[in-house]
Amino acid sequence: MGGILYFLIFGPFLGAAVTACLGEKRERARVVFADLFLVLEFGLAVYLTARNAGGLAAGGTIRAYVRDLCGFGLSFQLDGFRGLYGIITAFMWLAATVFSRAYFQGHSNKMRFYAFLLLTLGATMGVFFSQDLFTLFLFFEIMSFTSYVWVAQEESREALKSAGTYLAVAVIGGMVLLMGLFLLYHELGTLDFDGIRTAAQVCRNQELLFAAGICMLVGFGAKAGAFPLHIWLPKAHPVAPAPASALLSGILTKTGIFGILVISVRLFSGDGTWGRILLMIGVLTMFLGALLAVFSVDLKRTLACSSMSQIGFILVGAGMMTLLGEGNGVAARGVFLHMANHSLIKLLLFLAAGAIFQNTHGLDINRIRGFGRKKPLLKILFLIGGLAISGIPLFGGYVSKTLLHESILAYGSAPWIRGVEIVFLLSGGLTLAYMTKLFAAIFIEKNADAGVQAIYDRKKQYLRFDNGAALTVSGAALFVWGLFPHGLMERAAGFAQGFLGVSETAGEAAAYFSWESLQGAVVTLAVGAVVYFGGIRVFLYDRKSGYKNCWPRRLDLEELVYRPLVLKGLPLVGGVASRILDSLVDGMAEILRRTLLRDSPLPAERAEGNLLTETAGRFANAFCRLRNRFSGREPEPGRDYVHVFAMKHMELREDGDIISRSLSFGLMLFGIGLCATLIYILL
Repeated sequence: MGGILYFLIFGPFLGAAVTACLGEKRERARVVFADLFLVLEFGLAVYLTARNAGGLAAGGTIRAYVRDLCGFGLSFQLDGFRGLYGIITAFMWLAATVFSRAYFQGHSNKMRFYAFLLLTLGATMGVFFSQDLFTLFLFFEIMSFTSYVWVAQEESREALKSAGTYLAVAVIGGMVLLMGLFLLYHELGTLDFDGIRTAAQVCRNQELLFAAGICMLVGFGAKAGAFPLHIWLPKAHPVAPAPASALLSGILTKTGIFGILVISVRLFSGDGTWGRILLMIGVLTMFLGALLAVFSVDLKRTLACSSMSQIGFILVGAGMMTLLGEGNGVAARGVFLHMANHSLIKLLLFLAAGAIFQNTHGLDINRIRGFGRKKPLLKILFLIGGLAISGIPLFGGYVSKTLLHESILAYGSAPWIRGVEIVFLLSGGLTLAYMTKLFAAIFIEKNADAGVQAIYDRKKQYLRFDNGAALTVSGAALFVWGLFPHGLMERAAGFAQGFLGVSETAGEAAAYFSWESLQGAVVTLAVGAVVYFGGIRVFLYDRKSGYKNCWPRRLDLEELVYRPLVLKGLPLVGGVASRILDSLVDGMAEILRRTLLRDSPLPAERAEGNLLTETAGRFANAFCRLRNRFSGREPEPGRDYVHVFAMKHMELREDGDIISRSLSFGLMLFGIGLCATLIYILL
């Protein structure tokens, strides 16, 4: 079984190498190979999990190791949670790859996309199957760099800028995450998931442990798209190809959630402060993502903001799971099921957006308005995704949001927890409102241009077989998954709850269709109707110009804060600090020169230059006089080579002084940092 686990992780890297060797000219062979490889990957993930279902459900695991890499080695583990997410990952990659066959027809650099698609799959599997934080970090960073190519795939100016933002957030987040790992390893002496749980229980330096946790939360939260590090989400999705957007939103954000769950369950289970921090971040992310989606008029940007909001729902569940401690069964089930629901929903919705873009070559909902009026299959599939993400009963999103809502109610009736519940329900209503806006614009309303609407209505062959198959299977899987909340969803949640620190018997089956459970859905419907009919249709819609984006451009967090801070603020502060330190060093050197190291004048000190420059200059002057005498040339007025060579020597000495000072300054900073590190370790 360990061999299959190795293949699931490292096989995609080998597959990417084979894909690259096939070259651009053998396109059909490359596409067929990628499809067959992903079928094998999905089949092995299902087989490995199903073959060991009994043991995994009872808390058993499958482990594999790569010894002595970087002094730590790599360790992997398969349990119920990771087995199910391995299946979801492989299924989504397969669907996205099948959809890519038609989507990339006529595009350039297809070989590059397929190669990095497989590389990112291997890195993502490595993250989900990791059993220590070093292994997780290694594959997490590989995944960040390989997925960068997805965002930059089109190589347009907007794509490259968005890819730069994505990479900057990933790299900065990764460095902060690494800092947290250093602190954690120094304090606990291990990075193994089970080891850090045991060591954290007896750790006396809780402040340092908490500092390490905050650093790791920043790193994982950046990838998850949590506020305020969400800036890459609304920018990357509109420019990335639709299959890449589906995976970025549906899976790669979950790797960040996976890391947050690891540190929450292993280090801070039952910690009220940590739970409130997660809850606060979750509430802000949940509400602001939904608010941005309401204002957006770009199809994929709206779905990207929606992803930010749904990540907020999951973080709220993670916060409640931490606050509830041992009684966190409801929250844990809600977290896992909403992760799975969001993955499947965004696969369907982004692939549907890709199909629309293929036919209209636009994403502005005013431009694509009316495209789906006479396209029943696309309309039904988009409706399934919209109802599921809005938490409407009989769909999967309703089940997971009900569990998350119940976890909030289970904590108590304090005013602040009631405020969390209100924002939770309000965000659910906003979700319904912006999904209603998208569905109405694309599938119900007519385009403002009657000629364009006629072209849309005549377009019958809008889906190739590959696109249609990927969309239909994704929609059917999501629909069936939501129809059986007890038979499928609760069993899956029970299968996965061991990883989340919940015993097998924790929690009871929820009565999803009782009046108490349905009240949340009723409030969501009411809020959604009010926001759509009383807000969007009144203030954000005009019959002539269509939908309007009234969100102020100056409130772009990247342009308002991050870019000025990184590109102007930090260099300014660093330059000033460098000048101050440099002047301090020069001042100390001058004081020493005038006191302890007093200069004594030489008895025959030269006015300029040294012995070598003076000798060379005199020799050059004599040579010039001799040359002029025999050649009859007039001597150059004022040409004294003693002075010329002395000036050249002075320039070289000044250059050397600048270099030596720079090196001295760098060595001084290195020495200060080394001393600070040694003092910290000794104390």
